Amino acid sequence: MLRKTIFLLFLFALIGCGPGKRKRTYSKTRTVTVEGSTEETSPKEKPEKEERENAKAEAIISTAMGFSGTRYKYGGTTKKGMDCSGLVYISLKENEILFPRTSYQMALEGEKIRVEDVEKGDLLFFKTSKTGKRINHVGLVVDVDGDDIKFIHATTSRGVLVSSLREGYWNYAFVKAMRIL
Repeated sequence: MLRKTIFLLFLFALIGCGPGKRKRTYSKTRTVTVEGSTEETSPKEKPEKEERENAKAEAIISTAMGFSGTRYKYGGTTKKGMDCSGLVYISLKENEILFPRTSYQMALEGEKIRVEDVEKGDLLFFKTSKTGKRINHVGLVVDVDGDDIKFIHATTSRGVLVSSLREGYWNYAFVKAMRIL
């Protein structure tokens, strides 16, 4: 009887922890509806500059998503291994945008925006070190669904993946959002 009880406790503990590694993919395009406007605008009426910026953001996101699953490598910028700033740097570079290579230097570029105003293509900056006083992590916003902001980044433990700003760790470590497009 004691053996069965120990076995069941072990089994529940194992199941409660869940799988060790989950791969997340976000391939479905989501649409966001904003209420409160009585004036209707068709896609053809969008300003040309906004369309170019949206297309550029989509191209940058597409490039970054191509690295999903790549393992983490400090200073890495290839499919063999990549760090967070390397992911953003290469995604921008391949879309003809020159940008600094490190996350704390990236955080000095662009226009600071409120988290409520974040859009696809914006950058999120974090301080993940308990002792460090400067920004040391960056992510690229890939989707905004209400107050849920999804961003792609490279983590030391799981490599390149998409996370949510709602997740406790990332919400706590979040410092600021910057618009670069």
